[in-house]
Amino acid sequence: MSAKNKLSLSVQYPDTRLRDSITRQKIRRWAQAALLAPAELTIRFVDAEEGRVLNRDYRAKDYATNVLTFAYNEGEDIAEDEPTRADIILCTDVLEKEALEQKKTVEEHSAHLIVHGVLHAQGYDHDDDDEAAEMEQLETDILAALGYPDPYAT
Repeated sequence: MSAKNKLSLSVQYPDTRLRDSITRQKIRRWAQAALLAPAELTIRFVDAEEGRVLNRDYRAKDYATNVLTFAYNEGEDIAEDEPTRADIILCTDVLEKEALEQKKTVEEHSAHLIVHGVLHAQGYDHDDDDEAAEMEQLETDILAALGYPDPYAT
């Protein structure tokens, strides 16, 4: 691993439902694949209630969402060797429901949401059509390199 993509990773499972299937080893592989620079990341799996509270308190949206990214040095000018720092919160209830609705495995959807969250942590966004297209293409390419299907294919 190059110093450029050095990853310090903490994984938390206060909601334990995915602990045995979405392992720290898988999460590290997915996050590492999406890194463009060094990072210190916490990935946390929560239930619908904690997900709803976080989304309400930090985004003023009173519902649980699939993934929330809290990028702590967002918008800062950081040195090339300075790590991106972020917490990425995945809501197990929403993740499992979406996987079923989208006819994906929980693993495929988890990989996608972690890649998506890691890209957000590094400044990628999807606020307009051009940004969304760029981010979606990057996600698709990263997931393909990991052996997963296009998450946006219908």
